[in-house]
Amino acid sequence: MNSDIEKRKHKKNNGGSKANWVHKVVILAFGLSVFFSTISEILLKQVNLIISMFILLFIIIIGVFFDIIGVAVTSSNEAPFHAMAADKVPGSKEAVRLVRNADIVSNFCNDVVGDICGIVSGAAGAAIVVRVAATGFSQNQVIIFSILLTGIISTLTIGGKALGKGIAIKNSKTVVYGVGLFLYKLKNNLQLDLLPSNNNNRRNGRRESQ
Repeated sequence: MNSDIEKRKHKKNNGGSKANWVHKVVILAFGLSVFFSTISEILLKQVNLIISMFILLFIIIIGVFFDIIGVAVTSSNEAPFHAMAADKVPGSKEAVRLVRNADIVSNFCNDVVGDICGIVSGAAGAAIVVRVAATGFSQNQVIIFSILLTGIISTLTIGGKALGKGIAIKNSKTVVYGVGLFLYKLKNNLQLDLLPSNNNNRRNGRRESQ
């Protein structure tokens, strides 16, 4: 009887936390979209074409980088970080929390940041095409440039994420610990804690398999 009540409370808490996360994702997605779009628009208007291409490349790299984090967290295991936490290694506790909240971290890194970078990179590419069209090139030349630029953006995004997934899976422990150490320093220096502190997302299946 008590176990049934506990299960119901657990499901209720998980449902509430997921609902809260959805609300946060919507707000965060809007804020990041506006931020990245504003920064890219301002920079693209003030710099030359070559620097604009580097800005576009940087946006794509951000998307690939966060995709690597999301994949690494979902493919990682708690056990090594528990051993590190026992030795009081800085960042190890944050790494454990990353793995326990893998669904939230993956959703933020792969879906929120990844999709935003994809949209912003497309908009940045369109802005670059408009600038090229304004420099006096013929319509056919602009069309060819637009097609080539779209192909380059797609190739770098898809190829980068495909390559990044392999790196993330093979080096999941290193990637997760690196992010955990960054979050540890962020928390200590700026008193900013980005991860949920609950233990409801404990990954029992992974721990039991050890």
